[in-house]
Amino acid sequence: MLEDKTSKFVLFGGVLIILAGAFAPNWIVNQFMFGFSRALAIVGLMVLWRTGLVSFGHAFYFGLGAYAVAILDIQLGVTDVFLRLLAGALVAGLAGFLLGFILRNYRDIFFAMLNTAISMVLFGIVVKTESLGSTDGFAISMSTIFGLAPETKYPLFVIITSVGVIAALLVNYYLKTTYGRLTTAIRDNEIRVEYLGFSVAHAIHLKYTISTILAGGAGALMAMSLGQVDPESMINWTVSGELVFVTILSGPGNVIAPFIGSLVFEVLRTYAFELAPQAWQLIMGATFLTIIFFLPGGIWSLLEKLGGRKNGK
Repeated sequence: MLEDKTSKFVLFGGVLIILAGAFAPNWIVNQFMFGFSRALAIVGLMVLWRTGLVSFGHAFYFGLGAYAVAILDIQLGVTDVFLRLLAGALVAGLAGFLLGFILRNYRDIFFAMLNTAISMVLFGIVVKTESLGSTDGFAISMSTIFGLAPETKYPLFVIITSVGVIAALLVNYYLKTTYGRLTTAIRDNEIRVEYLGFSVAHAIHLKYTISTILAGGAGALMAMSLGQVDPESMINWTVSGELVFVTILSGPGNVIAPFIGSLVFEVLRTYAFELAPQAWQLIMGATFLTIIFFLPGGIWSLLEKLGGRKNGK
C-alpha cells in the first residue's frame, strides 16, 4: 500500500501535521479538525465524481453520522470516540447500501436530484420531530478515549488526522484495484465495461456505499469536533452544496486534494465572514466561479502544474 509516492506523502504529511498540532494555537487545531472531518466526505464524493456521478444529497449520510453520535450520547451515554465514529460510519453505510439498489440505476441530473430529495426527507423528519431535537438539535458531551476524558482537543485532533490518513491510504489503494480502475472507464463508456465482463451497477453500488461510509464517518467526527448537532448545519441542502463546492475546489486528481481543499475552504469561509459578515456568501460564490473558469481541475491541478514547472526547470 505504501509503494507509491501518494501513500508515502499522505503518511509523512499526517505525521508532520500531528506533530505541528502539538504547538499550534487552538484556533488552528479547530480549523484542521473541521477541515479534515469534512475531507472524509469529500474523498467519497471524489470517488463518485471520477465515475461521472455527482451527489447533491450527501448531507443525508453526513447527518446520519452526526445524529448517530448524538443519539448514542443521549440515549445510551456512549462517549468513546471510536464507538461514536464506528456507529456513524455503519449507520450511514447501511443506509447507503440499501438506497444504492435504487440509485445505481440512475445517472446525471436524475442521480443528483434523487440524492437531494432523499436528504431533504431526512431534514424534514428531523425538523418536525421533537425527540430528535427539532430545529435546536442536541449538545454532545466531550468524547472520551478508552474511558479517559482528555483535557484539551489535541487528542481528538490526533484521532481525526489519523482517521483521515487511514481513509486516504485505503481509498488510494482501492483506486488502484480492478474495481477502482473502473471509475473512469464507467464514466467514459459503460457499454464497453459491460462487454469486459464487469457489472456497472455493482461497481457503482460499491463506490456509492464507500462514499456513504466516509460521509457518515465525517459527520460523526464533525459532531464530536463541534460538540453540537442540528439539522441546519448537518442535514440541510446547503451542507450538500458545501460538500460539492469543496469537491470541485479540491479536484479529483488525488486523494490528498480533498484535505487541502477542505482546509482552504475553512480558512476562506472564516476570513470571508470576518472581513465581510454581510457579504461572505458573495466572496465564496466568486471563488467558486473563479475555480470553475480558471481551474476546472481544482486546486490539485494547479499544484500539478506548479510541480511540473519546477521539475521542468
